[in-house]
Amino acid sequence: MAEELIVNFAEDEEIEKLSRMGVIGVIWSELSGGIGPWGTLRPLFTIILALVPFLFLGQHFNRQHEKANGWFLIQLPLLFTVILWFLLYIWSIGDAFFVSSRIVAKAENE
Repeated sequence: MAEELIVNFAEDEEIEKLSRMGVIGVIWSELSGGIGPWGTLRPLFTIILALVPFLFLGQHFNRQHEKANGWFLIQLPLLFTVILWFLLYIWSIGDAFFVSSRIVAKAENE
């Protein structure tokens, strides 16, 4: 059984309907990976929040309140040893970024 392949060509009227905003929308969709402006900027915004020391706002923003509260309590004894606190601070910034990126990727796949 041979199947027939049907090919449709665009009418001249359809080509004229393309607008400048449509082209810009397609370009933006390709640049942002189809996840929109918030999905693109969410990890960067999370890093900005995570840069606030002592509060672990990046984890709170990612709705990981238990992790943020645990790290807040861990930092109290670490304040006596500044080096270990600094490592926890740097780790929290990276963690906030990677978790936020995973949230965006999961939302894109749904």
